[in-house]
Amino acid sequence: MYETIPLPNGVRILTERVPYVRSAALGIWVGTGSRHERSGANGAAHFIEHMLFKGTQHRTAEKLAGEMDAVGGQINAFTTKECTCFYARVLDTHLAQAADILCDMFFSSRFDEADVATERGVILEEIGMYEDNPEDLCAERLAAAVFQGTPLARPILGRKATLEKMSGAWLRDYKAAHYGPERIVVALAGSFAQADVDSLRARFSAMEARPLPPSPPGRYTPAVTVKRKAIEQNHLTLAFPGLPFADERRFTLQLLSSILGGGMSSRLFQQVREQRGLCYSIYSYGTCHDDTGYFGVYTALGRETEGAALETVFSVIRDFAEHGVTEEELSRAREQSKANVLMGLESTQSRMSSLGRGALLVGRVLDEDEVIARYDAVTREDVRRLAQELFQFQNASLSAVGRVGSADAYWALLQ
Repeated sequence: MYETIPLPNGVRILTERVPYVRSAALGIWVGTGSRHERSGANGAAHFIEHMLFKGTQHRTAEKLAGEMDAVGGQINAFTTKECTCFYARVLDTHLAQAADILCDMFFSSRFDEADVATERGVILEEIGMYEDNPEDLCAERLAAAVFQGTPLARPILGRKATLEKMSGAWLRDYKAAHYGPERIVVALAGSFAQADVDSLRARFSAMEARPLPPSPPGRYTPAVTVKRKAIEQNHLTLAFPGLPFADERRFTLQLLSSILGGGMSSRLFQQVREQRGLCYSIYSYGTCHDDTGYFGVYTALGRETEGAALETVFSVIRDFAEHGVTEEELSRAREQSKANVLMGLESTQSRMSSLGRGALLVGRVLDEDEVIARYDAVTREDVRRLAQELFQFQNASLSAVGRVGSADAYWALLQ
């Protein structure tokens, strides 16, 4: 069972003791990501994530890395469109030191101009790496197309033109303006002492509450985007409107996705790959945001099989929406999802992430019994009703990368 400690300034500390482990996972979650950036500030949240590893007022970047390695710990971070998270996982005997390192990075990073110039080059290489990965490129272009005109369309890594304008002082000011205590959740799971919690409370209580800039709303709009690239396979992502983070039907969507394209027994895998041999990889997934989302089906295949594969995918989806699922399919998907939840409880990292994501993005943390009950409550009719709502082809979108055809040709296929 977890405990929530709300601080007067708006920071929330969530803790969960796991008595049978010797490790602890600590995460600092901040509700700011690329969707909170102005157009000219695109990439700022991700740039700040990098800079927090480049040295503090008390430790150099080399010393930060050396101290974590010396205690056998793991420290890392990630940025999404909705949030940024800095986290560490260590043995309980080294938790105090790991927390000190993480808080030193969070509160006292230097943002040295020479380090900014170096890290800008690293990020530009990172952008190039993702552009060379057609699966990532396909997903990035899809988001840019379906969320066009909203901040959700912008890439998390930013663009060269925006990154080049960011100085150390500018990044420091941006962090001060967007890392307000109302947007911060501190999550701690595993083996820890009360002194560890008291230390976190003291550090984060010192933050001053301040007004934060509002986040513009997101919006899904049907779109087709094509990117011609001289590669062996065509990479395609078909998309429909999805669900926001906190939508109560997210458990139904998870089971729907599992049955449709979640594994080797899924309908898409069986019919497109196993029965017809039209592709090697195919899967479905949901991308959720605070106020919108999309449901995607990704596949990679040869140009000569693309038309037949798309026709098969469309047919499977239409049949799914019209006739729903069998009790056997629902039971299998439900057991898979429940197993993932229960096996995840064996990881302090997973428990910490559940606390942080739930509190920050959904507004509530469900314990394992509640999650299992939500999956058990999903009926065949729930899945069919949601499929009929989502899978309206007038709202379909497509992103294509490779030796692909024209956008007009794909529009015609969708219609």
